Amino acid sequence: MSEFLHVLTDHWSLFGQGFGNTVKLFLIAAVGSLVLGTLLGAFRVSPIPALRWFGGSYVNIVRNTPLTLVFAFLVFAVPKLDVDLDYFTAATVALTVYTAAFICEVIRSGVNTVAPGQAEAARALGLTFDQVLTQVVLPQALRSMVPPMMSVLIAMLKNTTVAAGFSVLEAGAIPAYMAEFGEPQFYVLLWIAIGFLILITPLVLLQRLLERKWAVAR
Repeated sequence: MSEFLHVLTDHWSLFGQGFGNTVKLFLIAAVGSLVLGTLLGAFRVSPIPALRWFGGSYVNIVRNTPLTLVFAFLVFAVPKLDVDLDYFTAATVALTVYTAAFICEVIRSGVNTVAPGQAEAARALGLTFDQVLTQVVLPQALRSMVPPMMSVLIAMLKNTTVAAGFSVLEAGAIPAYMAEFGEPQFYVLLWIAIGFLILITPLVLLQRLLERKWAVAR
């Protein structure tokens, strides 16, 4: 038991830096993917064919591309186009671009749960497409979007470990560093699992809170 505890206490700074970068990656990519995913979701339900085509093409291409390939493109290919990205920025962009495709589909599915009559009535009152979407459809769709949206965000939190393979010091990179100190890898991985459990728990609790709140409001 003491050896298990010493793995954490003797290397607290490494664990702190690794999980600190994981949280930063998650928060920045979460905001970016929510914004981009919402925009793409609006494209997917837009009455303009070109926007629907763009949104659908983005989702089909990105969602069917391995995340590691997205990382590799941004880390190795983009710099050859004279675009200067450090590893952390490239990892953030990769997570944002990849996760936005899944958020887009969550939003599209949520919008489709709203009765068509709601949008038709809003248009009959003279509301524009933007007003119908933001003031009528999305507020109702949010109730059905919460569970899958939280699942996507939790998956993105775990996907941050892919950045370890591209020279970003985050939680997924800790085992490689700890191996240099000869620490038992089983204990290291167990502490990492505990760390992710601590990070994921607030998202799960938030999901349940929102579900209870909006279930009463129905």
